[in-house]
Amino acid sequence: MEPSSPSFRSTPPTRADASAETERFSSIRQNVEHKPGKQPRGQRIRRTVDLSPATHRALDIWQREAADRLGFARVTGQEVISALIELLLTDPKLSAEITRSIRNGR
Repeated sequence: MEPSSPSFRSTPPTRADASAETERFSSIRQNVEHKPGKQPRGQRIRRTVDLSPATHRALDIWQREAADRLGFARVTGQEVISALIELLLTDPKLSAEITRSIRNGR
């Protein structure tokens, strides 16, 4: 990464930074999703995450409560993670918050 990239900044990101990040994500997604001359694959790619037992338990509880609020039998971890990733890639404020969280966690 270059020193001017958002993860090396000492100041919080501005609204302009968030807009630029959103445009960058949109551009990346368009390039990945719509490669010229290639048909998109129907096969999805799996990602995994390691959670502490306490976080895993808390997520299970959240999923059950969300299912109750939605009137569903259940909400899966896959649905939660997929929704979070979609929001991360489209919401500049959430993207900036996640970036800060990663920076602070290192």
